[in-house]
Amino acid sequence: MTNKLTRRAAIALGAGAAAVPLVGTPAAAAPASTEHSLPPAERIRRVYERQKARAGGSWHSHIALVDAAGVPQPVVQDDADHVTKGYSVQKLAVATAVMDKIDRGELSLGTKLDLQADIILGGSGIYFLHTVWGDDITVANFLTAMLLVSDNTAVRMCGRVVPALEINEILAAKGFVHTRVEPVANPNRFFLGDTTPREIHDLLWRLATKTLLTPASCDFLLGILRWINGYHDGIRRSMSSAERSRVATKYGQDFNTLGASRHEAGVMFGADGAPALVYGLFAEGLGDLDNYGATHPAVEAHAVLGRTMFDVVSRVTNPAVQAKQPLRPFTAVDGG
Repeated sequence: MTNKLTRRAAIALGAGAAAVPLVGTPAAAAPASTEHSLPPAERIRRVYERQKARAGGSWHSHIALVDAAGVPQPVVQDDADHVTKGYSVQKLAVATAVMDKIDRGELSLGTKLDLQADIILGGSGIYFLHTVWGDDITVANFLTAMLLVSDNTAVRMCGRVVPALEINEILAAKGFVHTRVEPVANPNRFFLGDTTPREIHDLLWRLATKTLLTPASCDFLLGILRWINGYHDGIRRSMSSAERSRVATKYGQDFNTLGASRHEAGVMFGADGAPALVYGLFAEGLGDLDNYGATHPAVEAHAVLGRTMFDVVSRVTNPAVQAKQPLRPFTAVDGG
């Protein structure tokens, strides 16, 4: 990006807009030749600490591995209750509110709205690329665009079916304290608002375990988030197509007076299809404001951490891998 209009501002403006880790201090670095033999949780912690230090900025994260009893056990809790701008990760909360209204029978995935020219936004997404508008599109269509390619216009479409105040009421009823959109004068417009790593972690865990919404609605959202044509610059960068399909992920990127923000949150599934790891990574106060690509230091950190977490998940959830294959040794790309 070359202009300084933030993505946050773009959502609401326009025509008619009215860890501190579980260990107390970072663990001492182990030699690259031995670190791959560390216990799974400790390996994740060490990679997280190293990549966080390399990327710089202020990180607020929550990572949990699911134990044999099916309970998520925290691996990294780094200022996990910090309230921060969610940016496009917050689209998970918006989608949750829309699906909740569908679950209550007040809306359907097949409901159609016209894609009006005066609500089109640039930045992330596809609708502004059409150059001509006026199509009637389904709720399913714009939810898919919002989560798969982080379409900003789709946020405005969501606001037309679930106004800002109603979104916040739904999120509050589901037990979220800090996760809110920020209303503006136009009741159908809003900024994406605030969240915390712990609340996004909770949202994703409940989505993966089919308790956030009806099972059918959870499956719909997870199917989009796990689709292999989604975001590949961060957590899923160094993965095969099959591996990417086992990761449901959503990113968020912008900048503010603190500096750049680069966020990513999601769920990794084991070979048996069960959720095995949940992560919420929120980094702010970063440099490289206009670099929204794979070479941003924080996004590169996500890629290294994603590969490490997936290898851990593969080992602890697949007995054949666990018996025959140790964790992948560190290489230069890991920062070992």
